[in-house]
Amino acid sequence: MARIDPSIFKAYDVRGIYPHQICADTAYRIGRATCQFLHAKTLAVGRDMRLSSPALADALIAGVTDAGADAVDLGLIGTDMCYVAVARYDLDGGVMVTASHNPKEWNGMKFVRRQAVPISSDSGLADIQALADADAPPSALRGSVRRVDMYPDYTQHVLSFIDPAAVRELKIVADAGNGVGWHIASRIFSHLPCRVVPLNAEPNGDFPKHEPNPMLEENRQEAVERVRAERADMGVMWDGDADRCFFLDDTGRFVEGYFLTALLAEAVLQKHPGSTILSDPRNLWAVRDAVLANGGNFVETKSGHSFMKEAMRRTNAAFGGEMSGHYYFRDNHYADSGMIPVLMVLELMSRKGRTLRELVQPLRDRYFISGEINRDVGSREIGERIIRLLEERYSDGEVSHIDGLSVNYDDWRFNVRLSNTEPLLRLNVEGYSQALVDRRRDELLSLIEGGC
Repeated sequence: MARIDPSIFKAYDVRGIYPHQICADTAYRIGRATCQFLHAKTLAVGRDMRLSSPALADALIAGVTDAGADAVDLGLIGTDMCYVAVARYDLDGGVMVTASHNPKEWNGMKFVRRQAVPISSDSGLADIQALADADAPPSALRGSVRRVDMYPDYTQHVLSFIDPAAVRELKIVADAGNGVGWHIASRIFSHLPCRVVPLNAEPNGDFPKHEPNPMLEENRQEAVERVRAERADMGVMWDGDADRCFFLDDTGRFVEGYFLTALLAEAVLQKHPGSTILSDPRNLWAVRDAVLANGGNFVETKSGHSFMKEAMRRTNAAFGGEMSGHYYFRDNHYADSGMIPVLMVLELMSRKGRTLRELVQPLRDRYFISGEINRDVGSREIGERIIRLLEERYSDGEVSHIDGLSVNYDDWRFNVRLSNTEPLLRLNVEGYSQALVDRRRDELLSLIEGGC
């Protein structure tokens, strides 16, 4: 039996090109291996809308049942629905067949154990890889398959985060990018008075308009134009598997995930006074100040969903956010959600009687950011050396190593860290004026590109 291509096993998931790197046989073996690793009796399996996802999900389910476990087939869902199903239905784990925002030829899998605790490379994914390569014989007992429609339970679950009666009749442009976002959200919005203009609503793994990656400006253009044409109050966009959401204000301007985290922190603290709120150190001050101003406890933690979820459990944090559009909620089993933030923003706008632009503008006026800038440095060794030299160069600042290198000054700060999977340095700079941010960004980039 040939080994599975080891390159598909990433830091947090499995991801590769179908069918050359990941195929039905790969999925079958990974399904069996996951059950063996978890000693699972019941395992949830969900899938996104990619053209290869039904075949991969079927093969994975066959692997689950051949391992002697019962498969709970969730069908076409969003990734956060798989997380909720595992915790809500007390299952031993779950696998979501998805490649998130990647181009259409890609596919992959995300894994959780009981209570939706993520499985990453250092917490079991490497073991699953080894078991899949070993390809042990099937179990003598074959498990069953049970089809579960969790949309009604999920809809009520996410609506429980707000008071639906408090939401005003707002007009929203919703671009699902032909992912699963509107397939889910349409059921939720049927309980709200909002008027929604859906774009690219039908799940279609060909992605005929654009890839489901709203982080890229070119993929937002249609939604931007439609928000302006419709004079909508807000635009919302989801990635392919709808575990991340992104926002446009009423002018069509993109709202940074950094600022959304600050707004959501305020909204959560209104519901859970005095709670702990987490954020990663890429950009920091807007969230920290919002948390402290609203009586919360602010904790800085490493970026990445497995680190964020582990820190949330450890600190019992009510909410955590990342600039990448991942927003985590304690009452969502500490998992990220692409739907709960949309509902909470609508409720916040409605209660305050203000537009999203008006809510965000004070943050835009005070906190200036470079956005994340990536530079290929050739190797991890070179990247680590550059980070050491930057620490020496900026040793007069307040230094932190929570995630890569962060250095804080009174009026500006930066964070630089290595990618988990590529020889890239990722730089973020923030400060209290755009001119200062631009000057320090150029200074740091010159040092990085020159090898310091």
